[in-house]
Amino acid sequence: MAPSFPGSGLAKGLAVTLRTMTKKTVTHQYPEAQPELPPRTRGVIGLFEENCTVCMLCARECPDWCIYIDSHKETVPAAVPGGRERSRNVLDRFAIDFALCMYCGICIEVCPFDALFWSPEFEYSETDIRDLTHERDKLREWMWTVPAPPALDPAAEEPKELGAARKTVEKLATAARREREQEAGE
Repeated sequence: MAPSFPGSGLAKGLAVTLRTMTKKTVTHQYPEAQPELPPRTRGVIGLFEENCTVCMLCARECPDWCIYIDSHKETVPAAVPGGRERSRNVLDRFAIDFALCMYCGICIEVCPFDALFWSPEFEYSETDIRDLTHERDKLREWMWTVPAPPALDPAAEEPKELGAARKTVEKLATAARREREQEAGE
């Protein structure tokens, strides 16, 4: 342990101050120069409305209760003659109050249909706190700023969904080819 003398702490503090004063400043002029954000930055939540089935999982799991969803049921006619009519939920309102949101991402994680995403957009401040409740139109606009997901590992196995879709397409193509061959043979 080095012997300390009276005022050594003050001398060390002044030395740090002098070193800092002689360095070039790194102030970024924010409004004129946009910051370079790291990839997958969490800024605001975007809504991909087409995927939303109004299951309400995001609103139920939100610890702040800042997601507001309204919907109604709509009857869908039968797909085939003699089939049964179905009913489905139609989204009327989807809003997030960013004055209450703590940006935990639970709503995004629990969404089973990939309707919510993190957008790197961060310039959405308002002069009145009541204007921080953003409706689905604004949330949909932010969806276009969501970066693409990272590429899959080339060594990973193919997802089962892609394999099933490929088999279906191959079956349809084979059936169509056989029909053409039968029509040509007649």
